[in-house]
Amino acid sequence: MATKIRLKRLGKKFYAFYRVVISDSRNKRNGQSIEEIGVYDPNKQPSMIQIDSERAQYWLGVGAQPTEPVLKLLKITGDWQKFKGLDG
Repeated sequence: MATKIRLKRLGKKFYAFYRVVISDSRNKRNGQSIEEIGVYDPNKQPSMIQIDSERAQYWLGVGAQPTEPVLKLLKITGDWQKFKGLDG
C-alpha cells in the first residue's frame, strides 16, 4: 500500500484548518485516513503547527511520502531534518 502524509481540510468557507494524516495515496483528500499525526491551523497568529514527532518519524521510516505542503511543515518543525539526519 502506497501511503502519503497529507493535509485533511476541515472548518468552513474561508476559515479552514487542517489535520496532518496518513492515508492511502488512492483515497480522496478528505477520505478515510489511517492515522492522524498532527494539526495545522493557519488562522492563528502565529500559525499553530502540532505534529507528533515520534509517529512522523515512524511513518517516514516505513516509506510514507509527504506532500509538498506537509514537507514544508515537517521542515518547520524539524522532523524532516531529523529523518534525513541533518542538523536542524
